[in-house]
Amino acid sequence: MGTIMIVDDARLMRNIIKNSIQEDSDHRILEAENGHQAVELYKKEKPDIVTMDITMEEKNGVEAAKEILEYDSNAKIIMVTSLGQEKLLQECIEAGVSDYIVKPFTKERIISSVENTVNQ
Repeated sequence: MGTIMIVDDARLMRNIIKNSIQEDSDHRILEAENGHQAVELYKKEKPDIVTMDITMEEKNGVEAAKEILEYDSNAKIIMVTSLGQEKLLQECIEAGVSDYIVKPFTKERIISSVENTVNQ
């Protein structure tokens, strides 16, 4: 199908998202462990969808999402957030992200969000 970039500083979380997505499709998966890598990889690869953790070292997900959307206003970004990050999430929504997933999440929620975002 398409290419999905998973951005999270926790390898375990990247693996959970990757395994959930790959179980039901044949998306090409790219991974980045911080916002800086995410922006650079996005510019190089132009993935169809990005899942972006909000809280990361170096460059957080809010900054990275804004930078990607400035580069490509049609970027499809799904923010991955924890409870209690509503203010940061609101900032992302105002910047133009496509959707969000709240941790802890289910495999079904990830797949639903990816499918809905692809069809936007």
